[in-house]
Amino acid sequence: MLDYDQDGWPDLIVANDTQPNKLYRNNRNGTFKEVGVEAGIAFSTDGKARAGMGVDVADFSNSGSAGIAITNFDNEMLGLFRASGKGAYEDVAIQAGVGAPTKPMLGFGCLFADFDLDGALDLALANGHIDDTVRNIRGNVGYAQPPQMFLNLGKGTFHDMTLDMGPDFSKPKVGRGLAYGDFDRDGDLDLLLTTNNGPAYLFRNDQRSGNRSIRLRLVGTKSNRDAIGATVRIESGGVSQTRMVKSGSSYLSQSELPLTFGLGNRDLADRVVIQWPSGRTEEFRELKAGRAYQCVESKGITPQSGF
Repeated sequence: MLDYDQDGWPDLIVANDTQPNKLYRNNRNGTFKEVGVEAGIAFSTDGKARAGMGVDVADFSNSGSAGIAITNFDNEMLGLFRASGKGAYEDVAIQAGVGAPTKPMLGFGCLFADFDLDGALDLALANGHIDDTVRNIRGNVGYAQPPQMFLNLGKGTFHDMTLDMGPDFSKPKVGRGLAYGDFDRDGDLDLLLTTNNGPAYLFRNDQRSGNRSIRLRLVGTKSNRDAIGATVRIESGGVSQTRMVKSGSSYLSQSELPLTFGLGNRDLADRVVIQWPSGRTEEFRELKAGRAYQCVESKGITPQSGF
């Protein structure tokens, strides 16, 4: 789910295996129009339908416009779509530094999250082939494949941090689902990865940068109770970040609903603006870093104990 044309109405994106990806524009009357081709997300840059598996949507460039990541089959590479104008996208995977590292992989789960809490969304991928004999056919491609972590460097580029994440993370697995959540309540985001006919892996994030975060849990009253579709914008130190509360993404996965914003070493968020699905807008000033807040629609915001 995303608001790709920024008209205040949620649109829908679907990653399709061997078929063109679909983007359904909300007509604001209970119907949708499919606009994937004209938006530029249906095919690869050479005009081919890829084997779309996982999908996630987020403002990874802090531009105010949502970008899109779609995992694909091996030898197809990740699709990373950046908004290039109202209602249009371009695939920037190669220039962003995620194209070549993902080309040998068969990607399933994918998600954007700020794992180092610097205010820029990073990208995590779960990889694993569907053919357990694939190495007999192509010796450089395995059935079990390492997940990948790409650190957002800003200015539209990412750095492959997979090998720096430790041997437990970078060990090849037949990855499928991928979700995040702050399971140990320390303010940063941890990862859960599921595998095909194998165990789940829970990776605890022990980021040591000293960066701080703010976590927001939204509760709708006039809007739906889980605030699905609400958009939150945080401004801090001249940087603006935007997140949407979503009910699902990645591949057969659901991440937690509370939103986590990394603030770097800053002590507070200068301004927080919430756009509720009901159309109501609420604004708050000077929320302190290192805290979790609950915001109930039309009833204000309150700090919670711990994260």
